Amino acid sequence: MILRFSLPYRTVFGQRLAVCGSHPSLGSWQPAAAVALNYDEATTCWSLEIELPDTAADLTYKYVLCDDNTGAQHWEAGANRHIAYDPARTTRLHLADYWRAPAQPENELLTAAFTKGLFRRPARAAVAAEAPVSKAKKAPAAKTKAAKAAAESSVTEPATSNQQPTTSKAPAAGETLFRLLAPRVDSHLGLCVLGSDPALGAWDNTKALVLSDAEYPTWTGTVTLQNPGEDCFYKYAIWDAAAGHALDMEGGENRVVPATENRTAARVFNDEAYRYADAWRGAGVALPVFAMRSAQGFGVGEFTDLRLLTDWAVQTGMKLIQILPINDTTATHTWVDSYPYAAISVFALHPQFIHLEGIAALKDKKAAKELAQLKEQLNAKDFVDYEPVMAAKWKSLKLLYKQEKQAFLADPEYREFLASQGSWLVPYAAFSALRDRFGTADFNQWPADFRSPQNLGELTAETAADYDDFGLFFFTQFHLDKQLREAVAYARSKGVVLKGDLPIGIYRHSVDAWTQPELYHMNAQAGAPPDDFSTTGQNWRFPTYNWTRMAEDGYLWWKQRMGHLARYFDALRIDHILGFFRIWEMPIESVEGLLGHFSPALPLHRHEIEQRLGWFDYSRLCEPYIRWHMLQDIFQGEAQHVFDEYMDDASYGRIHLKPHVNDQRKIEAYILQKLAAQPEHADYFAWLQKGLFRLVNEVLFVPAGNDFYHPRITLNKSYSFRELDSEQDRSRLYDDIYVDFFFRRHEEFWRQQGLTKLPPVRYATDMLICGEDLGMVPASVPGVMKQLGMLGLNVQRMPSNPEVEFSHPNDAAYLSVVTPSSHDTSTVRGWWEEDRVRTQRFFETILGHWREVAPFYCEPWVAREILVQHLHSPAMWAIFPLQDLLAIDGHLRRANPHEEQINVPSNPTHFWKYRLHLPLEELVEAVGFNEPLRALVAASGRG
Repeated sequence: MILRFSLPYRTVFGQRLAVCGSHPSLGSWQPAAAVALNYDEATTCWSLEIELPDTAADLTYKYVLCDDNTGAQHWEAGANRHIAYDPARTTRLHLADYWRAPAQPENELLTAAFTKGLFRRPARAAVAAEAPVSKAKKAPAAKTKAAKAAAESSVTEPATSNQQPTTSKAPAAGETLFRLLAPRVDSHLGLCVLGSDPALGAWDNTKALVLSDAEYPTWTGTVTLQNPGEDCFYKYAIWDAAAGHALDMEGGENRVVPATENRTAARVFNDEAYRYADAWRGAGVALPVFAMRSAQGFGVGEFTDLRLLTDWAVQTGMKLIQILPINDTTATHTWVDSYPYAAISVFALHPQFIHLEGIAALKDKKAAKELAQLKEQLNAKDFVDYEPVMAAKWKSLKLLYKQEKQAFLADPEYREFLASQGSWLVPYAAFSALRDRFGTADFNQWPADFRSPQNLGELTAETAADYDDFGLFFFTQFHLDKQLREAVAYARSKGVVLKGDLPIGIYRHSVDAWTQPELYHMNAQAGAPPDDFSTTGQNWRFPTYNWTRMAEDGYLWWKQRMGHLARYFDALRIDHILGFFRIWEMPIESVEGLLGHFSPALPLHRHEIEQRLGWFDYSRLCEPYIRWHMLQDIFQGEAQHVFDEYMDDASYGRIHLKPHVNDQRKIEAYILQKLAAQPEHADYFAWLQKGLFRLVNEVLFVPAGNDFYHPRITLNKSYSFRELDSEQDRSRLYDDIYVDFFFRRHEEFWRQQGLTKLPPVRYATDMLICGEDLGMVPASVPGVMKQLGMLGLNVQRMPSNPEVEFSHPNDAAYLSVVTPSSHDTSTVRGWWEEDRVRTQRFFETILGHWREVAPFYCEPWVAREILVQHLHSPAMWAIFPLQDLLAIDGHLRRANPHEEQINVPSNPTHFWKYRLHLPLEELVEAVGFNEPLRALVAASGRG
């Protein structure tokens, strides 16, 4: 049995192609044993023939580009290739392949968002579910010394599993098998091959070779050409089975099956992608689940409301629904838990989203009546009243658990859920019950026997006397999972993608920190440097990741986390993706973010600072610079009083904070004590604390240990910088040290960090990945994201180009998401009223109304122009907060736009309570809004 590989590919000097696969003749998936192909300069084609045993078998393989200049091995993109062969059918098989280039935009059409959502093949669903899984080894990352050394300049691409190979019939002698990887086919249509040979219809669009979708997203069809001795020209086309003919044919030049004299050989053409005239683009809507309102709601959105939003999306041509994180955040049982990015488990779902009636009807008539009355009261509110909503839901869940316990424990679906999800479910149930038992989520305050997880299986066993304490959480998570998966299945059936949100951090008092503290730096805090959201930076108070420890097991925790998210989502937004390159890390004594530093980083040694600056004085550069005139400037008439209570005279005009208030955390605790004693002076204490924090920040370098230092972020805005002795000192510090440190020194270092940490996350699942890459973005980030096929984010008023005030949607890259606003910003209408001068510039320069006066309010026609601009962007996705879509309708939109903002990042204690002012049922019926919106989406070519 002879197997011949061939593919056209132009290499540069020092590069060569090899093939690696499951058979020993192909190296048994050992990259070092990959078999080199031979190059024919005349045809620019690489080829190889191998001899296989005369027994039928399946073969998986993949091509590798070997670069002898660097020692790197680059796998081609996509899943492992697959071919079935049978010597009884043919003794010679030719494989005509094409190199599948990484970092190509069309590769993202192979993600679950398209293959399982937008273009899923309903007729193949049952077949796909039963398809045998190939047991062939995937191509591993290169382990040779040369390849390892080259990892700093490239990503070794492992085989991915976007599709499961289906065993197809081996081609016979004289047959030609066409295979085309083409996910972008509407579910009611198919693909066919039209060609010059009579077997391909002789270009008659009613006699084409209709392809099978049994291996979708790969399409296959076998034919015996009538004139194999002649070149056969062919193209792929869309096939309409109902009409019985081909529709649009692909563009470009004709493909060719070369003439052959060997009529006994079978040939397989693994063709390049279908040649569409334009790139696929879609539109979507963003709305947190908690913000959804329905007639049957409980004062907060529930997973069942996703069905209503899906129905609305279908009516308006929206192909995607984006939500915020949905994990359980129950730490304090107060409104503070409304913050969706502080989950107590990265796996468990939030009980607020459960639809109680979807579990069972309460048999206790009195309790049911009370619940109905409370439900009506809470659902009438125009915001999510978090605490009473959760109190009512927990009360009801406890009653339902008691009522349904026997049937629940005997339910085979629950037993399967427990068996498959137990690794996170058991620790979560134990943690939640102990949190309630001991009155705090801070496990460091629990009794010593429980501060670390021990014997959790025994603790939560159904035979334990206190099992119900834990059983409630098993019960709740089972039904949450069931309801969400039903909503996901409904969305997929309607061709709508559900896009989730992965928070960059974990909560300090969480199951994850309790069970695996070694994965985090618990003595540090994560946040963000100063930006448009907050001039003093953001402190999320999450621990930072111990990436070194995570790397030891191949980032298993991340892979498990991503795998669980893929249970629900086909697309995912990664919050603050910059954290995979470097995170803003603050010492545990900081409240604000100014005294933080990027981690990992390359801090400056004292000698380097001294060499560049010309001097080094620890006291002047690294300790708070406080002088009397600063106190007068900050505290005005209260300066003397503040000095007397909080500071000491350090001589020579210097002032020091007293030891009990010499860092921000101490100041915060001290002020809280005073506030408790004098609550009527809350505004004064808030003002005082802000001023004292400012003094703590008056440093120019932040110590990093062992005589290394980080320049303080935005140091040029400090008193300390402005009062350096000379202009030369200021210039050297800012231009020679600061600018180099933050914008040049780390670029390659951070690029390597991203290329190390992101691939395990990116390739853990087949979800479409979008990264929130806003803020102080290293120059290497866009390139790394493009290389890994991850979409970036473009918020119009937060351009990535520092030279422009506003970004134009027309300038967005294809692999990106454009949006006019986000949950962290005001809506378009709210922003329009914030700064009249800036609004006027936007009105003229972006909307093109030169020398016209911008309307005071964002009128519906203005919102419509902004919407249309985004819809016509070349970006793959245009995703709009629902508030910005409603802005185009003067009757449906909320009266006060300032009530539409979901989060205020500058406020660390923000109450996340936004709720849609319209029931989704009413939105579904709003034909006067839905039809015009659908027309705008259709006119833009999206979807």
